[in-house]
Amino acid sequence: MRRLFATIADRYDFITRFLSFGQDLRWKRRLIRLAGLRPSDRALDLACGTGDLLLEAAPRVRSAVGLDVTFRMAQLARQRTFASDRPAAVSDPPSPRSRVLVVTADMLALPFGSAGFDVVTTGYGLRNVPDLDQALREIHRVLAPGGRLLSLDFNRPRNVVVRALYLTYLTIVGSVLGLALHRDADTYRYIPESIRSYPGAQGVSQLMACLGFVEVQVIPVLGGLMAIHVARKSVAAGAA
Repeated sequence: MRRLFATIADRYDFITRFLSFGQDLRWKRRLIRLAGLRPSDRALDLACGTGDLLLEAAPRVRSAVGLDVTFRMAQLARQRTFASDRPAAVSDPPSPRSRVLVVTADMLALPFGSAGFDVVTTGYGLRNVPDLDQALREIHRVLAPGGRLLSLDFNRPRNVVVRALYLTYLTIVGSVLGLALHRDADTYRYIPESIRSYPGAQGVSQLMACLGFVEVQVIPVLGGLMAIHVARKSVAAGAA
C-alpha cells in the first residue's frame, strides 16, 4: 500500500476530484462541519493524503496533526500546510500553520499517547487499512473521552446490481486513468478491489459500535455510493 500511494501521490488530488465528479472537496468540507470543531480541540487526520482535511481543520482548532503511511503523501501535505503567500510580519498573530504537524506513520500503531485528541478525521483511510479492527482500536485509544471520529469513504452498495455497476465503472475508469497517467492499467484497480473486501458503511458502523464507539451515524453521500461516518468515544470509556 505504501509503494502504491507513493506512485500515485502526485496525481492523487486529480484522481479524487475526477472519480467524485468534482464533489470531493465539498464532501470533505461537510465532514469538517459535522465535526463541530472548537478552538480548544486537538485534531488528528489519519491517512491525510495531500492534506485536504488537515487544511480545513487547522484554522479552527488549537492543534492539528496529519498522519500518512506514505512519505511522499506526508511531504505534499507538509508543503501545502506550510506554504505562505507572504513573509509574516512581527505584529502578525501566530499562524494556524504553527500549530500543525505532519508525520509519516502507520495508523495501525499510532505514535501518540492515549486520549490525546478530541477529534480524529480520515478521508478514504479506513477502507485501505489491512486490519480495520486494529485501526479503529487505535483511533478509540487516542481519542479523549467524548472525542469524535469522522470518516469519509466509498460505500459498498448492498444491492447486487448497483454494486456490480459501481465496481465496473470504477474498474473501467481506473484502468483508463492508469494507462493515461502511469502507463499501467492496474494502478487504480486497488479502488474497486478494496471495495469488494470492505464491509460497507453499515458493516463499519456495526464494528465501531462493537469496539466501544457510541452515537454512530452513517450519512449517505452521492446516493449512498459514498458515506460519512460520525461516531463518539463514550465519556465513560475514560482513557481506555
